Amino acid sequence: MRQLLKTLLFSPLFIACGDHATDDHSTAADTTAVADTTFNWEVDQFADVRVLRYQVPGWEQLSLQQKQLAYYLNMAGLSGRDMMWDQNYRHNLKIRRALEAILKSDKVDRTSADGEKFMVYAKQVFFSNGIHHHCSMDKHLPEFGRAWFEEALKSSGATLAPEVMEVIFDPAIDAKKVSLESSKDLVLASAVNFYGEDVNEKEVEQFYAKMGSIDDAEPLSYGINSKLVRGQDGKLMEKVYKVDGMYGAALAECVKWLEKAITVAENPQQREALELLVKYYRTGDLKTWDDFNVAWVKDTKSSVDYIHGFVEVYNDPLGKRGSYECIVEVNDPEASKAMSKIMENAQWFEDNSPLLPEHKKENVVGITYSFINTAGESGDAAPSTPIGVNLPNADWIRATHGSKSVSLGNISDAYDKSSGASSLEVFCNDAEEIALAKEHGTLAGKLHTALHEVVGHASGKLEKGIAGPDVTLKNYASTLEEGRADLVALYFMMDPKLIELGVMPSLEVGKSEYDSYIRNGLLAQLRRLKPGKDVEEAHMRNRMWVSAWVVEKGMKENVIAKVERNGDTYYDIQDYDKLRVLFGDLLREVQRIKSQGDLAAGKALVENYGVKVDPVLHAQILKRAEKIKTAPYSGFVQPEMTAVTDASGNITDVTMAYPTDFIKQMLMYGEKFSFLPDEN
Repeated sequence: MRQLLKTLLFSPLFIACGDHATDDHSTAADTTAVADTTFNWEVDQFADVRVLRYQVPGWEQLSLQQKQLAYYLNMAGLSGRDMMWDQNYRHNLKIRRALEAILKSDKVDRTSADGEKFMVYAKQVFFSNGIHHHCSMDKHLPEFGRAWFEEALKSSGATLAPEVMEVIFDPAIDAKKVSLESSKDLVLASAVNFYGEDVNEKEVEQFYAKMGSIDDAEPLSYGINSKLVRGQDGKLMEKVYKVDGMYGAALAECVKWLEKAITVAENPQQREALELLVKYYRTGDLKTWDDFNVAWVKDTKSSVDYIHGFVEVYNDPLGKRGSYECIVEVNDPEASKAMSKIMENAQWFEDNSPLLPEHKKENVVGITYSFINTAGESGDAAPSTPIGVNLPNADWIRATHGSKSVSLGNISDAYDKSSGASSLEVFCNDAEEIALAKEHGTLAGKLHTALHEVVGHASGKLEKGIAGPDVTLKNYASTLEEGRADLVALYFMMDPKLIELGVMPSLEVGKSEYDSYIRNGLLAQLRRLKPGKDVEEAHMRNRMWVSAWVVEKGMKENVIAKVERNGDTYYDIQDYDKLRVLFGDLLREVQRIKSQGDLAAGKALVENYGVKVDPVLHAQILKRAEKIKTAPYSGFVQPEMTAVTDASGNITDVTMAYPTDFIKQMLMYGEKFSFLPDEN
């Protein structure tokens, strides 16, 4: 199974780490239409989070049919929102509904000290789609008093069972949403709601070992759309996500809107894919899921596209089960054209990579790459969002039929335009590094994303008889895959081929990306961690193990100098060409690990270079980071589409508005897009 295919933004200036329809089809809530010149990109900041807005360029140029399609797809996405909350933790829905009741009650004083602390906690929970941090996976701990909360519940008319109250206030209960600590049983140590509470890691592995064969040419994605629980007979069984199964009410609502989308599909290929998606949600059949992905990959002509399903596997400590998400996309043809050379030369990149010959693909097929503007996100894609996605997950589909890669252009633009106080002066070694970042950092980041998604995730192949990474590399599969894709991008960022292709003006762009990667991997990203914590998030781990490995291996030739100045640590790249060689060496080894399923080597690489944090350095980083006024994590309040109808109920237009209140949008979602009971 392909692992999580998100690229989180790490630009030089910013660090980013992701149900009732009304009769008039309106989802608008307290919105303000704002011209570009006065657009307020940041609408809120709390704890370690900034909430931003993004615009949807070109919306008014879409045809009515295209607007309707985007609207129906967005409604289908929002209709499944409850599923993501429940997947994240079994008590999330009941806790969210209690928070919503308190937030809507006029009998609760939210201006007191406890009330203000409650507001921060509520925002954290809404931002994370649950009570665990979206990136660190640690449980959010309330700073308000329990007595205040109990009185607020009573005043609002909400109730929570004693066991749920203990979950909220006892830091030891279900403390970690996803645990990757190799010394523990990963299933029992993780609070994520993909497994029954009494199911352990060994049982899960044994259950799926009986399914399929490593010799299957087209292996199914076992576990992607189910919860594994113990039946009444004591044996494990899957509760499948489907219309007449688990999450049935939400999926039925998704299907309702997808069927409307089918009526306005842009072409027969898109219609076929949507019909297969509906069939999959009705049946839960994994072969239909594969058929849908093949049809979706073949749809390369549609201007409005989408991601919809149980897709990314990072939230499962064993990398099998997909989290629900939806992204509605509008193609940006001009921006896509500028980067199309990377897609067109995918075979050249494969042929000229430093991989062992037996691990290179002889025929890289079907890569489709687009710059898109996001029109709406939900589930695992919001509020925290990717800036790049490459799908589908299944390696055999990618090898036989190809894949789609997208860069979310308007999301990246929103990050760039909303950047506050620069972190460059805090973590850059000298003025030259700062100048290089300011001049080339934006393009460098976009190129890295494109190479990571288009070339990186599409590169390499498994040796014959080797099972998928989720089986062979287990809890290290996700970080190794993301690191592998990063290494592909880094290796080619300093290749003159990119200048020849016209996608960058000089190798100075590559140097800027090398600076940024090392700076973030070893210094800047540590501001996200609390004192005493290890690195656990897969992307953070991969940036750290890649950076730490090349620093160590380049010591003899001083490829990267560690600089100590006024008690602060910096890194200064002395030889960019030799660093590129080291990136290539590491890429070859990581591909070997994946191709051969070498768990021992993968574990050693991650554990030795990407987990433990020097407490002295960490304290120093946190002190330096006090100068940075922007929070280390960002996400988005979503644009809201409203269908305008005539007297006969026909849609005559779909307007787009940009909300300015994060909590009001969350409450509106809770009122209009909530279909699941508290217990599922």
